[in-house]
Amino acid sequence: MALPSTIYRVNISLSDIDRGVYEALQVTVARHPSETGERLVARLLAFALFYEPEVTFTRGVGAGDEPDLWRKGPDGRTLLWVEVGLPEAERLVKAGRHAERVALLACGSTFPSWEKQQLPKLKGVANLSLLTLEQSFISTLVARVEKAISWAVTITDNNLYINIGDETFATVLQELGAVQHRRN
Repeated sequence: MALPSTIYRVNISLSDIDRGVYEALQVTVARHPSETGERLVARLLAFALFYEPEVTFTRGVGAGDEPDLWRKGPDGRTLLWVEVGLPEAERLVKAGRHAERVALLACGSTFPSWEKQQLPKLKGVANLSLLTLEQSFISTLVARVEKAISWAVTITDNNLYINIGDETFATVLQELGAVQHRRN
């Protein structure tokens, strides 16, 4: 018998000063039994970092042909395709041909080798935004994940701050390579 997904109720108070986005977000997220805590946290961070109205989580780990998040237009076209982790460059190149905008929050323990092998293959994708942050930041947040998640997220001057209860955690958002950082 397959294990069921774990359901998380998430409240994010988003203050993205860099983009002028201020929202109170409520979402329910399922964590597949095969999904790590790091990947769950990365998906939530990507939701905040690339948030715009009508961005939704997709079916997740089991849907190989879908990103982690997306926004579709009324005609069904993909307007925003958001990935987390360290996907193959070919997947992002293909997404760049089909979506208006593509974004990646690159994170994972093998990031240094991914950056050397995959990043050069992405330089020609003009509609791609690539961000990364410290893996230790994600690990710190994973240790504080509960089934009811409440974060106050502030983004300013490429710094990310997350308040959980009375604790504040901070990291620098880094652009990757020569690809311009465009979260707008």
